[in-house]
Amino acid sequence: MQSIPDLKNNISFEDFKTEVLNDYKTAVRSRECSLLGRREVLTGKAKFGIFGDGKEVPQLAMAKAFQKGDWRSGYYRDQTFMMAIGELTPEQFFAGLYANTNIQEEPMSAGRQMGGHFVTHSLNNDGTWKNLTKQYNSSADISPTAGQMPRLLGLAQASKIFRNVEGINTSNFSVDGNEVAWGTIGNASTSEGLFFETINAAGVLQVPMVISVWDDEYGISVHAKHQTTKENISEILKGFQRDETNKGYEILRVKGWDYANLIETYQEASAIAREEHVPVLIHVTELTQPQGHSTSGSHERYKSPERLNWETQHDCNTRMRQWIIDSGIATNEDLTEIDRVIKREVKEAKRKAWTTFLKPISDEQRELVTVLKQLAETSVNGVFINKLKDSLEAIDEPTRKDILSHGRRALRYTLGETSAKKDQLIQWIDKCLEDNQPRFSSHLYSETEHSNVLIKEVKPSYDEKAPQVDGRIILRDNFDAIFSKHPEALIFGEDTGNIGDVNQGLEGLQEKYGELRIADAGIREATIVGQGIGMALRGLKPIAEIQYLDYLMYALQIISDDLATVHYRTKGKQKAPLIVRTRGHRLEGIWHSGSQMGGILNLVKGVNVLVPRNMTKAAGFYNTLLQGDDPAIVVECLNGYRLKEKMPNNLGYLKTPIGVVETLKEGSDITLISYGSTLRIVEQVANELLAVGIDAEVIDVQSLMPFDLNHDIVESIKKTNRVMIIDEDVPGGASAYILNEIINKQNAYQYLDSQPRTITAKEHRPAYGNDGDYFSKPSAEDIFEAVYAVMHETNPEEFPKLR
Repeated sequence: MQSIPDLKNNISFEDFKTEVLNDYKTAVRSRECSLLGRREVLTGKAKFGIFGDGKEVPQLAMAKAFQKGDWRSGYYRDQTFMMAIGELTPEQFFAGLYANTNIQEEPMSAGRQMGGHFVTHSLNNDGTWKNLTKQYNSSADISPTAGQMPRLLGLAQASKIFRNVEGINTSNFSVDGNEVAWGTIGNASTSEGLFFETINAAGVLQVPMVISVWDDEYGISVHAKHQTTKENISEILKGFQRDETNKGYEILRVKGWDYANLIETYQEASAIAREEHVPVLIHVTELTQPQGHSTSGSHERYKSPERLNWETQHDCNTRMRQWIIDSGIATNEDLTEIDRVIKREVKEAKRKAWTTFLKPISDEQRELVTVLKQLAETSVNGVFINKLKDSLEAIDEPTRKDILSHGRRALRYTLGETSAKKDQLIQWIDKCLEDNQPRFSSHLYSETEHSNVLIKEVKPSYDEKAPQVDGRIILRDNFDAIFSKHPEALIFGEDTGNIGDVNQGLEGLQEKYGELRIADAGIREATIVGQGIGMALRGLKPIAEIQYLDYLMYALQIISDDLATVHYRTKGKQKAPLIVRTRGHRLEGIWHSGSQMGGILNLVKGVNVLVPRNMTKAAGFYNTLLQGDDPAIVVECLNGYRLKEKMPNNLGYLKTPIGVVETLKEGSDITLISYGSTLRIVEQVANELLAVGIDAEVIDVQSLMPFDLNHDIVESIKKTNRVMIIDEDVPGGASAYILNEIINKQNAYQYLDSQPRTITAKEHRPAYGNDGDYFSKPSAEDIFEAVYAVMHETNPEEFPKLR
């Protein structure tokens, strides 16, 4: 990144000229990457392309205001910005286009995301933090439109926390909270609710955030008149403009082709946000999109000839070029030579990126060709194997799919044969899978010593005369210990602060630790989670409280698309160990039924889903999670806050292990599996079953994701030979997930003497009231009769039919 040119004060003309020409080179370099990138997609070398052409000049201005320690949460067109801060080379640009899986060659995502999605590395190889104050930082982009906005809020809020909360070790994370979070978004995407929710929240919180709206008047093919009231986002947001008596935003407007005014505008925005901690919105208008939205279509289909002509005349690179000539900084000939040199440079970078990408794949191709050739010489089906070998050898630019597919198909021709060459092919296939699968599947969870599942259990301990207290007291006192030990820990949500949450699990803690650490938030679940993601990315230990499990639906897209994939989509180079606290189970009424676990499980792979049966277990989970690297959702039992539990004497230190089940009652006839509030009903029924001669084993799942890492459940089934899963989700929900884990992953089917059973809620959401609960969700009688029916089927003489 070049130094910032001071357009107002003393600067030599030569220095100014050098700075401007360097910027011009960056703009031309980025544009040429876009042009060649589109060609690579259309010729088949790349799968898809979405580029930053037409947005180059404002991104140069943004880069000049961006300082080390700052963070970006952006739009998938910010390639010029990344080049300007020195975090993206043309070769890396093309490596991303080709989906190179080498993180050194393609540092943005190791081929896991399409081009245009950018990131910087926050972590060392061992998972420890780099010094983020000494580098430019970009959070990992996501494609869902406006999905970058909630995280942006948290990145900005972290600076406020660092500036105002005492005791935090900020050495790797902040310098007096002076860092600005920079967001970018297309004008059409401002139609999304996530944009408005974030804008409102940032105005309330007053955080150092600068959001740039790149306005080219279109959202793919849809004009702004169909997107935005008055066709002008800054116009309809002007009520957010701060004034002498009201806090709010500073709203700035600037033409996207006006190089000098863009630099001045971004410097102004940076100063306001950095010094005053006031959010700023910059509406960058009159931008263009020379190649249309993406390689999936052409903008000539939906733009008029007049609009296309206007875009040609107002192209920001063209206008900057003319401004340079008019200002006497360079001649047309000078700039033409720069253009020529850069075209050659980018073309060479493209060639190198392709060669580097293709070489290891070609090496695998040659290895397999040799193996197949040798196999063909010994197999009775050698002629067919040779055809596959020739087919593979003829592919000039193979994919790994091409190669492995040929090898596995060749193996079919050796059915019934035994030879060293066949063994060689099998070994090659196994090694190929072993080497290549991690390129696409690793780092869903932490793979370092900081993984949540490696945190050792610390059981609760008790004084001899430990009192029985409400469960909420255990939670409250454990949170007190957490906030006392961890100054970087904070919690926020609806009713979390002043009243100490709706169930008093945080009673009195805001008064003790302050409004920034124990904070109330508006009714805006998506940005509550976004706050947590952003602050976790910056090294804080946030707990985002979603009041009830049902309300998680408002934030599920952000959890699924952003939080759950941070570690995966950066191949372990960023982490966001956010804890999402919520409560549910055994609730009544359609809108507060609280147990949509199957839907959650299927959408949040990459996040731990924990279902403690009581508040001591929940407290232990929070203590465990604060030491680990993986994000998690903790679902407390809503009907457990007033139930009595024995008071541990090691609050703040006890730890519940993650991925470990617990056997609550041993038995020999059937294994009953459940979790959360329903588990208490199962325990009751297990005792009632003893009266009719059925000895059930009861297991608490505790952790749905990850699930029973020690395979203790299959050991139970080996003993009982029967299994029943009971929960209050809908049929095919969490119970089906648990059954799949047991049958297909633990291979428990081989030990079963009876059909595995599930007892779930009805397909509809629960009706209101006690009777609604009884007829909508599994009752004690439902469970008793279902277990008895299994035993009747097994031994009808000992267990005659009940009904």
